[in-house]
Amino acid sequence: MGHKVNPKIIRMGITRDWDSKWFAEKKEFKKLFRQDLDLDALITKNLPEAEGIGKIEIMRTQGKVIINIHTAKPGLIIGRGGEIIEKLKDVLVKKFKETFVINIKEIKKPMLEAKVVAESIAKQVEKRVSYRRAAKMAVEKAIEAGALGAKVYTGGRLNGVEISRSEFFSRGKIPLHTFRADIDYASLPAYTTYGKIGIKVWIYRGDVFKKDLTSKLNQQIEELKQS
Repeated sequence: MGHKVNPKIIRMGITRDWDSKWFAEKKEFKKLFRQDLDLDALITKNLPEAEGIGKIEIMRTQGKVIINIHTAKPGLIIGRGGEIIEKLKDVLVKKFKETFVINIKEIKKPMLEAKVVAESIAKQVEKRVSYRRAAKMAVEKAIEAGALGAKVYTGGRLNGVEISRSEFFSRGKIPLHTFRADIDYASLPAYTTYGKIGIKVWIYRGDVFKKDLTSKLNQQIEELKQS
């Protein structure tokens, strides 16, 4: 099971929550789902430091769309006096004709976010840094940041060889079969002159229990009321 199912998707409703939170009737669902995908792509395209983004949350309330951008580099995304965010908001309003509220949230420990780690490795591989060095350093930094386990997969024409192969780099434990385990996962390609290199990252951040989920849900409700 652990190798066949996305570790994040299988834990939806157990230890993880959905990144998009809204309800729609059947005839509106397709439109809003498509809009969520376009929002994600447009935000990533228009932000100068998009590689530091861990995740984008979209919440729809009556009359407005609340977007929470979790990033390791909040200062670069906000810009001087918030000019970058205002430009982004203008682009979104012009395209989707909705009212948007954009919140920037800092990721305290970027090396515990699988997407940030995967993008860091991909960036290094594209700059011709050894994939072994990049992967091993990422695993070590994740453990130093407080992860209980970390694993990195690289696959493709590694170092430009003719025959593609795959390698794993891991430390600690990754309990993929434990549903209460908080495992962050990301899969990204690195574009090189000799083809695409696939990069997958698993980070085990400990176990999540019911009381933790309740407190997190209450916090999200309070934030929604304030917005």
